[in-house]
Amino acid sequence: MLTESLPAPAGRAVRAAHATAPPSARARLDAGVRLAAVVALWAGLLLVAYWWAAGGGFSDLGSWADGLTSTGRLTGLLASVLLLVQVLLMARVPVLEHAFGQDRLVRVHRLVGFSSFTLMLAHVGLTTWGYAAGQLSATPGELWDLTVTYPGMLLAVAGTGCLLMVVLTSVKAARRRLRYESWHLLHLYAYLGVGLALPHQLWTGRDFLASPARTVFWWGLYAVTAASVLVWRVALPLVRSARYGVRVSAVVPEDDGVVSVWMSTRRPMPVEAGQYLGFRFLAGRGWTRSHPYSLSAAPGRRGLRITVQVVGDGSAALRRLRPGTRVLVEGPYGRLSARARTRSRVALIGAGVGITPLRALAEALDYAPGDAVLLYRYSGPPLFQHEFEALAAQRGLQVLWLPGHRRAPGSWLGDGVGAASDLAALTWWVPDIADRDVYVCGPEPWAEDVRRTTGAAGVPADRFHVESFGW
Repeated sequence: MLTESLPAPAGRAVRAAHATAPPSARARLDAGVRLAAVVALWAGLLLVAYWWAAGGGFSDLGSWADGLTSTGRLTGLLASVLLLVQVLLMARVPVLEHAFGQDRLVRVHRLVGFSSFTLMLAHVGLTTWGYAAGQLSATPGELWDLTVTYPGMLLAVAGTGCLLMVVLTSVKAARRRLRYESWHLLHLYAYLGVGLALPHQLWTGRDFLASPARTVFWWGLYAVTAASVLVWRVALPLVRSARYGVRVSAVVPEDDGVVSVWMSTRRPMPVEAGQYLGFRFLAGRGWTRSHPYSLSAAPGRRGLRITVQVVGDGSAALRRLRPGTRVLVEGPYGRLSARARTRSRVALIGAGVGITPLRALAEALDYAPGDAVLLYRYSGPPLFQHEFEALAAQRGLQVLWLPGHRRAPGSWLGDGVGAASDLAALTWWVPDIADRDVYVCGPEPWAEDVRRTTGAAGVPADRFHVESFGW
């Protein structure tokens, strides 16, 4: 029997109720924003394709050389739109952050980024080949001539080099070999790459200046993108940091290699439990780099708390922080919060230090006794054990402790839960899992295993809310 192969975790979930809450106004607004964003993206791509066709794009396909040049123009136009969209996706625009959440934005950002770079390479190759009268052997010489004689082309080559570096370091195999600090610094060159490409496109691209409508469209798109970066990535963090006066108030060791940092603020910040912020601690070297950390306690009069596992230079420096250290903050970011909630009952599933935002959610979410269950897989001493026990006693949070290392590839459970499958174990412990919102935080591959299991248990994609510790 299943009960013979599974331990009896403390606080096994009970009563498979089907009470639901209607989607909140915020959830409906976010769904509308997601739809509008997709429509706007496709409308932009179709518009520039229409302008290409209206400018003789199809008629130029009648000859080999003109056809190459014309196709190169089209790929360049599409690449330009996607390149600017890629920057907008990471500009921290609040309406997009709220609607998509960082995990989804990152996935779309990667897809759009690789697509735009591929189209950009096609633009360079096809256009140069066409200018060389369709003779492949003459293409290298033609590329050199274009680079040194056409206005803005040297800047465009430099911009392409910057974007190439960003793309190569964004491949998963390369990211695994880089420290977060190095990857983050290299990734900033994407802004330089886009900026260096602008003069070439506006000085020599006939599709950019052929009509007032096209001029307004392209200049407007560049202006909106630049303004978004300057406002949301630069100005707003500085204003908020000055307004809220965040300072370190205490540094508390939680476990071997895990530390909590408490911070005080002049006034409550507009941040929700489950979200994360970018922190720059003004305490010597490394302050120029922002590090994303989730809140591990509900924000309130006590200020903010983050709990971090020491894995790099930035996190190691947290142990040496002194009370009174000033902090620059960016955010809040992420959608792993009450904003995404659509059901009255919730399941929180975390692994290792990924439990931190779920700890804040367990404290801050509104739920009746028994309506919230936490499944926590850990291989060492569990974090916040006494705090979770207090929440269980005070608020009726049901906590299922799942100790042990991952028992097998593809399984998100620990080796202490017996031989039952992940799906059988989950539906035994939380029989109404399909009627809950599911919040998940942990390593990206582990979170994907949880996604597959909850999907098999009947949880739809729009009720699976994830925050991965991946970059």
